[in-house]
Amino acid sequence: MRDILLIDNGSKRADATLSLRRIASGLAERLGETVHPVSLLHSDGIPASELHGQPADTFESFLRRRLNEDARRFLILPLFFGASRAISDYVPERIAALRGDFGPFEVRVARALCPLPEGEPDLVEILLEQIRGTACEQGIAPSRILLVDHGSPIPAVTEVRQWLARQLARRLAEDSGPGIELGEAVMERRSGAEYDFNGELLEDRLRTLAADDASTPVILSMLFLSPGRHAGPGGDITEICASVERDHPGFRIHPSALVGAHPRLLDILAARVSEMRTEPATTADLAEMTLKE
Repeated sequence: MRDILLIDNGSKRADATLSLRRIASGLAERLGETVHPVSLLHSDGIPASELHGQPADTFESFLRRRLNEDARRFLILPLFFGASRAISDYVPERIAALRGDFGPFEVRVARALCPLPEGEPDLVEILLEQIRGTACEQGIAPSRILLVDHGSPIPAVTEVRQWLARQLARRLAEDSGPGIELGEAVMERRSGAEYDFNGELLEDRLRTLAADDASTPVILSMLFLSPGRHAGPGGDITEICASVERDHPGFRIHPSALVGAHPRLLDILAARVSEMRTEPATTADLAEMTLKE
């Protein structure tokens, strides 16, 4: 028997953990196997009273508990868009430390949601449907769209957003013809020219769009999985949008639903699990090879 762990980075906000649990529950029903929702960090600080009385699991403590119960086979399913250091660095470090305490055990790591260079067409479809849904709900044409992610100091993570933006632009042009303006932005980034690959800050980009044309609304295509400090109600993005709208009367910004709210996400996750059943361990991805004995 194996333990399947659906892992995210973790948040101090209960909504993020509840979202992770909802996704894990839906995937478990799809697979017919238990899927454990586990955050790498942070979520163990959320009061259990905010989580329906069930404390959140974090990565090292969950594995330590299961290893004490003699579990020895684990499949890690990253709820990450790209090659985050959380997966390439933090997870192997914790596994190595646990092997020092418990001896050998098997860990396999599935691919990220949008592995490059091939990308993930289903993720493009999710974003496209969320854009269309926002436009329909607001009664507007999707003529100005901004694909926004959190931001990362790792170029490979930014390349995921860039790949998705290219695919979205192509699909929107096919569906609606020319005239669709699709840009990219990052919620936060480190200062310095060495991080210019991240692109323009969301607030700066929105202010430019508002100054150019305050009468045409902008749809934010939200490249975020779960609500939390950044993408949740009252989070950073909400505050950024409100600030820009206050300074530019009549300008409206409409964030889309999050990727984690779309049922097709389960298709992607189920496919990642299926890949681990069919791919020989010796030809699996770098993260898996790093973790193998």
